[in-house]
Amino acid sequence: MQSEVHPVAESLPDEGPPGGLARSTLRSETLIVLALSVGASAVSALISFTGSLTKPGGLKDQAANLNSSQAPGRPWLDLAWQLFGIATALVPVLLVAHLLLRERAGGLRALGFDRRRPGFDLGWGLVVAAGIGGSGLLLYLGARAAGANLTVVPESLPEVWWKFPVLIASALQNAVLEEVIVLGYLLRRLGQLGWSPMAALVASSVLRGSYHLYQGIGGFVGNMVMGALFVLIYRRCGRIAPLVAAHAIIDIIAFAGYALLAGRVGWLPTG
Repeated sequence: MQSEVHPVAESLPDEGPPGGLARSTLRSETLIVLALSVGASAVSALISFTGSLTKPGGLKDQAANLNSSQAPGRPWLDLAWQLFGIATALVPVLLVAHLLLRERAGGLRALGFDRRRPGFDLGWGLVVAAGIGGSGLLLYLGARAAGANLTVVPESLPEVWWKFPVLIASALQNAVLEEVIVLGYLLRRLGQLGWSPMAALVASSVLRGSYHLYQGIGGFVGNMVMGALFVLIYRRCGRIAPLVAAHAIIDIIAFAGYALLAGRVGWLPTG
């Protein structure tokens, strides 16, 4: 694993709007991108959490289902819906790539999402995933035991041949969407709009936590902390690719691990 790093942190606030665009235009663009992606998810998560709070019974007695069947009893139709959902969720990433190409920034390469340094990206991704994955699981179990979190069910897909490929694809989609939008794109745009590094870190972290609020307080706090760490790592290495790798590894282990262990070990809540 290479150790070379490329700090990006504090240069962003001084860049100014790209291509002569007015700040108001850049601000509108950012809000639209967020509204089409994780911003909409944040509003949905808030509504879902409100519903969970006002529902009789404790949070831990309710379940948050992440990957479930879209057409029970019809596996081929279910597969079509699963692939459709994964593909359409990535459309905002294509929009961001287009917007970055428009400003002649080199597309997603400007965010460090490319194939130039696969060893560095995967190596640091494994390190970050190992550091965050275990602590995240402990936080979830603790928050659920305290009644501050729903029971998270990472998957409830039928036992069909495409189950694990779809879970892996879903994990990759989550990683690419979130890190491109919430980490690379948002920090770049907030810097160009004149936000301070600390304000941008807080905005990115709170946004990441907010669209996980459907899981409960533990999901919100855990993902907010993870978001802050991801911002610091990104600013240190100058690439989102290692964070995409880390996020994908964490989700793959969570999804596939649940599928393999649910009902077989006593410490894993199954809802």
